[in-house]
Amino acid sequence: MMRQAAIPGRRAFGAVLPEPTFPAPGLIAIGASTGGPDAIREVLRGLPATCPPIVIAQHMQGSFITRFAASLSRVTALDVREAVGGEALQAGHAYLAPGHANLGVRAAPSGWMLELTAHASGSLYTPSVDVLFHSAAHACGARALGVLLTGMGKDGAAGLLAMHQAGAWTIAQDQASSVVWGMPREAVAIEAADVVLPLQEMSSHLCARLGLAR
Repeated sequence: MMRQAAIPGRRAFGAVLPEPTFPAPGLIAIGASTGGPDAIREVLRGLPATCPPIVIAQHMQGSFITRFAASLSRVTALDVREAVGGEALQAGHAYLAPGHANLGVRAAPSGWMLELTAHASGSLYTPSVDVLFHSAAHACGARALGVLLTGMGKDGAAGLLAMHQAGAWTIAQDQASSVVWGMPREAVAIEAADVVLPLQEMSSHLCARLGLAR
């Protein structure tokens, strides 16, 4: 069942209803494939340096990830880098899964840390969005926020459902703004997404949920 996004100023019988509250997210997890580089750039460009740490799985291979991270750092307020295993997550930073490994997060005494693993059995992709989202669901629960962007296939749909079931707020990109509405469509079909949004509204929605000034 999809949760309804908060609607400011809702009224019932003339009385203003209190807005629903959820635990403040401490992590944003993003997954994408076909059309993802432009979509990720659009989302990150609208986020301030005060946002929680962001972990990203984009279907991309080799040295392209390193160059993509550098290009994102130049056009956003965030420090974007290729993920390194064992690195502690920091606010205002975005971490891209390397092309040769899966990216996950795990709990540590001081917070959350990045974890790199080899190709997952049964997965078509490395890096895998499902692996990232499942790790966020397990390690962060309701403290995470999941975003599934444009892409072919269904990688990330099951992981987004796991995040949703763990209490995280989950978002899927809509068909009209997607290059390929495959991965988000699969998530919507299994009711993994709390909201379905056009790409141009993603960053403002994230800021509103996080209570961040843009």
